[in-house]
Amino acid sequence: MDFAEDTRGEGVHEILDAPGEVIGKSSYGTLYKASLVNSHSLALLRFLRPTCTLRTKEVVPIVELLGSIRHPNLVPLNAFYAGLRGEILMVHPFYGLGNLAQFIKDNNGEARKWPVIYKISIGIAKGVHHLHSSLDKPLIHGNLKSKNILLDRHYNPYVSDFGLHLLLNPTMAQQMLETTASQGYKAPEMIKMKDASEESDIYSLGVIFLELLTGKLSIDEKFSRDQDFDLPSALRNAILDDRITGFYHPDILLGLSDDRRVIIKIGFLNFFSLQ
Repeated sequence: MDFAEDTRGEGVHEILDAPGEVIGKSSYGTLYKASLVNSHSLALLRFLRPTCTLRTKEVVPIVELLGSIRHPNLVPLNAFYAGLRGEILMVHPFYGLGNLAQFIKDNNGEARKWPVIYKISIGIAKGVHHLHSSLDKPLIHGNLKSKNILLDRHYNPYVSDFGLHLLLNPTMAQQMLETTASQGYKAPEMIKMKDASEESDIYSLGVIFLELLTGKLSIDEKFSRDQDFDLPSALRNAILDDRITGFYHPDILLGLSDDRRVIIKIGFLNFFSLQ
């Protein structure tokens, strides 16, 4: 199976010939926003370099598993193409609002509204829960971060990149996991562990929730390594110093009852008590 037709029937030639714009790069591949002329739609194309992936015969059963996964908060795999040199192309829907990290970084006013924060948080949690509990065995994401949460124009979240490390050769898969750790999404006590797990996914999910609540990304590149350059460390110290309110944007607290404010603070305290 070199190519799986997607549900809209786009042919392999239309996808391969579609004009595209590079929107992301990594050590193992490139992301494109492609215009599919015949269907007048956009698609997200993920190209994986042949030197970074498993052999095609090993990839196919994994792709079939990933392609079978459907959930309202997971990015579906609509099509797959394996080239003669071992290159892999994966076709996903394109979501107009981009990724959650950029949404937070842009300081969009909507990102500071509690109903939007709540909607995004619940959707991400449901998507991750489906990966962990609805298959024959848990599917570990391994690369869960705000850059891998896509948003549509109604602020519905879609978890992307799940299972991607399974398609990569051991060296590149390990590099992916190490990158996720270096970006602040892996618990400190698990940094030296090579494999991802349900527990490491849940920690990553917690960091994403902190990003949503504080309006800050997991790593502050302006800080040096001897400072609180990662969000969990900075927030932990703020709690100990009773500076927690400085991490909220005032807009987030507008309209919240005192009970909900207490719940948010307790949530922070519970998160750090588990570390």
